[in-house]
Parts: sequence; C-alpha cells; structure tokens
Amino acid sequence: MNTPLTKHNKTPSIILTTLNARYIHSSLGLRYLMANMEELRPHTQIIEYNINSRALDIAEDLLSHQPDIIGFGVYIWNTEQILQIIKLIKTINPEIIIIIGGPEASYEHDQQEITRLADYVINGTADKAFRETCKTLLSGSRPFNKIIQPLPFVLDDIKLPYDYYNDEDVANRIVYVEASRGCPFKCEFCLSALDKTVYPFNLDLFLDEMEKLYQRGVRHFKFVDRTFNLKIESSIKIMEFFLNKNDEALFLHFELIPDHLPEKLKATIERFPPHSLQFEIGIQSLDPHVQHLISRKQNNNRTADNIKWLKEHTHAHIHADLIIGLPGEDLSTFARGLNTLVNIDPDEIQIGILKRLRGTPIIRHTQKYDLRFNPQPPYNILSNQDIDFNTMQRLNRFARYWDIIINNGRFKNSKDLILGDNPFENFLTLTDWLFKETGQTHKFSLDRLFRLLYIAMTTILNIDTKTTEDKLLLDFNASGMKGLPKFNITPRAEAETKQLQGSQRQQRHIH
Repeated sequence: MNTPLTKHNKTPSIILTTLNARYIHSSLGLRYLMANMEELRPHTQIIEYNINSRALDIAEDLLSHQPDIIGFGVYIWNTEQILQIIKLIKTINPEIIIIIGGPEASYEHDQQEITRLADYVINGTADKAFRETCKTLLSGSRPFNKIIQPLPFVLDDIKLPYDYYNDEDVANRIVYVEASRGCPFKCEFCLSALDKTVYPFNLDLFLDEMEKLYQRGVRHFKFVDRTFNLKIESSIKIMEFFLNKNDEALFLHFELIPDHLPEKLKATIERFPPHSLQFEIGIQSLDPHVQHLISRKQNNNRTADNIKWLKEHTHAHIHADLIIGLPGEDLSTFARGLNTLVNIDPDEIQIGILKRLRGTPIIRHTQKYDLRFNPQPPYNILSNQDIDFNTMQRLNRFARYWDIIINNGRFKNSKDLILGDNPFENFLTLTDWLFKETGQTHKFSLDRLFRLLYIAMTTILNIDTKTTEDKLLLDFNASGMKGLPKFNITPRAEAETKQLQGSQRQQRHIH
C-alpha cells in the first residue's frame, strides 16, 4: 500500500526556488514550472534568493515553510551554494524531497555530488515533468528512476509563465520573455548546440501576454531567444507590437544572428527611438579556422557590415561578444580579432573566458588542444595548447579591466587614446602595469582609477601629458564627481597618505 508523502492530513507544500546572480534578476524557468503545476498550483510557491545570501540563512528560510518537496533550479553561478543548502536541509530534515533541474544538473550526473544528495534529477526541459514528479510523490509512489527523462512535448501544450511575475518583479526586476526556444546552430561552447532546431511559441498568444505585462507596467523586456532574427516575419511583428505603443520608456533586449539582417528588418529597426533597443551579438571569434573547429557558421564580412550599418543608421546599443581560450585561438589571432572588432566599433565588446559548460561538445577538443579547465565553477579555461596558464591569467585580468575601463562608459573621451592604433597590445600593456601596481582587479574607487589611468597613459603608453589631461578631465566632469581631479598622485604617494591616515586614527584613540 502506498504511503502519501504528507502526514496527519497536512496540506502538501511545494517550493520552487533558485539563487539568482543579483536581486534584479528573476527566474523565467521557475515561472514556467509554476504555470504548469495545474491542480498542485495552490500548494506551490516560488521563493527566489540571490548568491549574496548565506547558505545557512537560505536553508533556515526554506525550512520555515515546512515544505514536503523543494525544487531547485541549478545553474553554473549557483551550483556550489545550492549544494551547501541541500546538505544543510538533508542534515536537519532528511524527509524533505529534493528535486533538482536546470543546465548544471542535467549532464554528467555521475561526476556531481549535488546529484548524489538530491532525491531526483530532471534532465532538460522540466515544464511538465516537475508537476508529474510531484504528483507521483504526493500520491505515495516513487518514480522508478532517480534521473527523470521528460517526455517530448510541443510548446502549445504548456502554459505561458508571465502571470507569475508579481508586482515586486514588475517594479524592481528584469522581466525575461521568450518568443521561441532552441537554436539551429551548433557552436560547441554553448548548450544550444544540443538543440535540434528552433521552436516558436504561438505568436498571437505570446503578444497577448506581452500586452498584459505592458498594462501591468513592464517597460523593460529582455528576450532570451537565442536567434531572435531567425524568422524575419515574426521578428518584425514583435517589433511592430512595441513600436505601436509609442512609449519612450520601453527598452527591449534581443540576441541577434550577426550576419542575418535583411532590408525589411533594417527598415523596422530604424524606426526605434534612442535608448530603446539593445542588441547582443555573439561574435566569439573572427578567425575562420577557429570558427570551423567549434562548428560556428558566420559570414565575417557581412557581420562587420551589419554592425557598421546599425551604428550609422539606428539608435540601437550594440553589445558584441568575444571569447578567450577557444581551441585553435592563440594570442595573435585573438589580438587580430579584437583589433578588427574595435575598428568595427560596437558600443561594447564583452570579452568572456571560455567555460566548459556540462554537456557541451567543446570537450571533444580536450586532448588535441590540451584544454585544461578549472574543476570548480565556473569551469573557466586555465590553459590550452596555445595559451599557457600565466598568459591566461593575464588575459583574465585583461577582460576584467576592459569591462571597468572600456565598457563602463566613464572613459568615453579617453578610450581612443588608451587603445590607439593597436588596441590589444596597448590594453595588455595597461593591464600588466595596473596589476603590478595595485595587485587587484576589483573595488577600484573612481577617483583612484582616474589617477592610475593618468599615470599609465603618460608614462607607460607614452601619451602626451596635455592631451591625456584634457581627455581625462572631460571624462571626470562627465562622471559627476565633485572637486578637481588629482591625476598626478603616484601609487606610492597614495599608499603613504593612507598609512598616515591610519596613524592619525590611532593617535586619536591614544589621546
């Protein structure tokens, strides 16, 4: 005879949870699960945390709700903390059923402690499988296998999640939406390489949901579609929907295929006002050999022409991505790609470090290209055949400094001076000097960063003092900082000043 999971006629309690990277993020995946809980929906709640919270505090809060089942969404940025939370929960109340899912939990189960500790693991898309698993458990039965493989379904069979963004989400968080799932491309560093094709949602139903979100006050829509501009007719219809709002507060984020921008779509993009569009464009590498190795199909000339056209003819903010550490990419080919992309001039160039996402085909190159990845999340590459560990560490710092100096927007007037005619070489020189002088890559105060850049530009990059001061002063004034900049304070003088201040503080206590 089956024994129900709940005891003493207690109402069943199910929690859907995850740890987001920041408070302003929200989990679209949890809301899909909630929307498809059907008769179990009244017994289910979403509780989101962020990675800045302590595992012990999260475990305490989850336990206070007296759940029967907890479903965790596991991702590369939260897997370590969720593991600690599960350990705590299982120590305090081992009867609580733990179900995990998400990209980080769906592959290489035999290599993960989190899989061993969880009661059940749902592979891949859990929109319907989570509810079915909970229903089985609450009836007193147990799924036959610990690793649950969801049955195939079509998107028309699932309920859309957008009603489960609450008022706090609408007011304070990024609202994620998707008009399609999947990706037709096979880039080996990406989990989308495992997709067979792209599956669109019913467009009329999707736009009805967007209308409801808009009426509730949502003005920032972040589309998670991997290939928003794959089907141009749908792309235009979605854009026309938002254009017809004639609302200057709207902000839309799309991920574009870089070499697919036909004239009909261009004509629609041109109509958007300033500050309303952001396009994320994955370049990843501009070296044809590397592109071939990772199964990435991309017309580089057309990509360059399209980005230049967007810059010249639209108000869209263009965010382009490059990856350090791909197989076959050495320092010279990456430098050439970065310099080319700087000349193409997107608004931001996001420099990422290759990560070995579980399940991705990139591992087929491990032996030939001697790919060595960090065994701990985020599984970033440590070295390969072409880039040794010390050089990879320099490039990690390069990417971090690039983000806070070039991408940040605070040094818009000084940027071209810093990068000069050889952006990669100049910025690597700056990177090495900054780290040698400071020993840090984070927590620079803005006034200190101005002083460091002044010293580096005038002494290391050999830029004329007057020109450097003029450009940095423009950036300083635009930053809103008060007072006059003190660009020529040396790092040693700054350290001596801090030492003196510390001494004065001690003297005040003594007297």
